[in-house]
Amino acid sequence: MPQLEASLEIDFYSEVYKEAYSRINAIVIEGEQEANENYIKLGELLPDNKDQLLGLAKMEHRHKKGFEACGRNLKVTPDMEFARLFFSQLHENFQVAAAENRVVTCLLIQSLIIECFAIAAYNIYIPVADDFARKITEGVVKDEYSHLNFGEEWLKANFEASKQELEAANRQNLPIVWKMLNQVEADARVLGMEKEALVEDFMIQYGEALSNIGFSSRDVMRLSAMGLAAA
Repeated sequence: MPQLEASLEIDFYSEVYKEAYSRINAIVIEGEQEANENYIKLGELLPDNKDQLLGLAKMEHRHKKGFEACGRNLKVTPDMEFARLFFSQLHENFQVAAAENRVVTCLLIQSLIIECFAIAAYNIYIPVADDFARKITEGVVKDEYSHLNFGEEWLKANFEASKQELEAANRQNLPIVWKMLNQVEADARVLGMEKEALVEDFMIQYGEALSNIGFSSRDVMRLSAMGLAAA
């Protein structure tokens, strides 16, 4: 695997690596913080599932602490301002949907898009991570599948009622993911992560999630391709 070979050549303490890592590390920290807040909000919107959602929120908070430790281990200060800007569109769309009680849109943004984005990034990062970060990330990625599963199960149980809103939310939010991937392409490459591999892994995770919810193969292809021209 080219990525495994790349990890042998990476100097984790070079200034170039640490500069790129300051942004990538900030993104994963901010992503876990956003997830923490989003699951707390979803707990308010779905009171019957509140305990489970608060449990997911606590897990995301633990992940955030783990990734903060990864930055400290490499003596890198995460660029949190960059990360907040990076997530700003998805963050705003989630906030607007939550204020309008559009639970389906909130679940698509957090439980599908953000979780699939995280899983793809962590899967591609693990083979090229430093030893400390690899152990942390391997633990995190196992948890993320359970978070993805919550959204899948809820949307599957409410599929017919949710389908129209899911398609609209997908159309609004999926193109943002491709912009996000383009934004970090150069930094990710410094860390040994190729954009093509990130796109491929995300497409697999997201396509499987849509299929598990109840969309047909044809629908999955159509929905997954939304905005892909920007990637």
